[in-house]
Amino acid sequence: MNIIKIEDRNPILVEQLVKVWKSSVTETHTFLSDEEISHIQEYVPRALTDIPHLIIAENGNGIPQAFMGIDEQKLEMLFIAPEERGRGLGKKLIEYGMKEYSINELVVNEQNPQAKGFYEHMGFQVYKRTETDEQGRPYPVLYMRLSPSVPS
Repeated sequence: MNIIKIEDRNPILVEQLVKVWKSSVTETHTFLSDEEISHIQEYVPRALTDIPHLIIAENGNGIPQAFMGIDEQKLEMLFIAPEERGRGLGKKLIEYGMKEYSINELVVNEQNPQAKGFYEHMGFQVYKRTETDEQGRPYPVLYMRLSPSVPS
């Protein structure tokens, strides 16, 4: 896997990343209905083009398998194709983000316990919980910060 910082967010790449996003969300966000996923998907291309730092992991054929978006020191998005989950790709991306962008904060859906566990494994701790997500939908979210004992 190659990890690459993306400057040119061309329509073909954005379309590929939306596919990664949708397959990842369908697999991990089981609390969302298909209709909700389709509705959220409408906003994903804009989020991908607007995020200040977009980093992708692509396979040997140049096909994106995962990506993350970073704004200042906050991880705003991390999505991994289902067939690549559990193979260390998320860890590689987070470590890259910690090293290159000093990531120290993120938000995760409480109803996605695997993601919460992964972030805890990476050294993040919950410091705040809200009943709704950042768009006001009824999905509790957990705000997490990097533990001071973890080197960045």
